[in-house]
Amino acid sequence: MALPALTPSQRAEALEKAKAVRKERGDLMTQLKAGTLPLTALLAREDAVVGKLRMRRVLESLPGIGAVRAGQLLADLGISESRRVQGLGANQRARLLALFPPTG
Repeated sequence: MALPALTPSQRAEALEKAKAVRKERGDLMTQLKAGTLPLTALLAREDAVVGKLRMRRVLESLPGIGAVRAGQLLADLGISESRRVQGLGANQRARLLALFPPTG
């Protein structure tokens, strides 16, 4: 499918929107890594910014979890490496939240 032709102003607007979304995702990952945003709060959000995040990246952003451990967790939970947050099933969410209960 060919991309629609955009006017220069439409292109600039789309680039700004993409930049803002990337910044928000980066901020979310930073908050996860710092422990100021619990996984439960992230999974509770239903906006497109969170929905398009890959679960592997989310897990790697949690404190104490690196690339290898994230891969092991995804395999143990039966979650595909390419699964996005919006694509998680109810059982997958429940198993994730059981592994990472909210602290406080």
